[in-house]
Amino acid sequence: MSDEITPEILLRAYAMGIFPMAESRDDTEIHWVDPRMRGIIPLDGFHISRSLGRAIRRGDYEIRADSDFAGVVAACAEREETWINAPIFALYQELHHRGFAHSLELWEGPRLMGGVYGVMLGGAFFGESMFSRRRDASKIVLAWLVHRLRAGGVRLFDTQFLTPHLASLGAIEVPRAIYHRLLRDALQVRATFAPAGYAPQPSLISSSGSSGVSGAASTSGATNPESQDSTQIS
Repeated sequence: MSDEITPEILLRAYAMGIFPMAESRDDTEIHWVDPRMRGIIPLDGFHISRSLGRAIRRGDYEIRADSDFAGVVAACAEREETWINAPIFALYQELHHRGFAHSLELWEGPRLMGGVYGVMLGGAFFGESMFSRRRDASKIVLAWLVHRLRAGGVRLFDTQFLTPHLASLGAIEVPRAIYHRLLRDALQVRATFAPAGYAPQPSLISSSGSSGVSGAASTSGATNPESQDSTQIS
């Protein structure tokens, strides 16, 4: 089945609300998934704890977009069990070359320490996977991703499934029918992953514990679980 999947078919699948996965790294087949309950992050409801806010404002990192897409996907697959096989890796590389797949990355000097990648169509961003190589890296990247998506006019941030990690950051589940309606509306919107003049700076985070990323996310006093070495969105 995987031999029949092209980038065009993959984009049509996303527009229909389905996405691909493999059973394992070594599996050559790809199957389609259309969950009964869909995970999303409301773009006005991303939760930032006080400790995460401090980590973001500390600024001991650099946020980059699309500077090492392949490195982010490879890092996301660096785990004992992964659904990212060689055909999936190649398909998303091609989508990236065509401007549909993007990565947001956290760097410490020359070291890639965290990141997330996904697909963008119209006003929808479909998060695929994320990873961390330092404390809070995936949370920091997600906070800036929400900020970027809001700045770019995105309406829907799809996380595919809801995990406890994502739920602690404000993600919710919606039934398939509601998700498909949200998706149809989002696909009518023209959004961008690279808003003109956009530059993520830690100073955009309020120094108080009661506001979010330049108004893009709300804070919460709840603590978040530690990031694992590699955390999947889906």
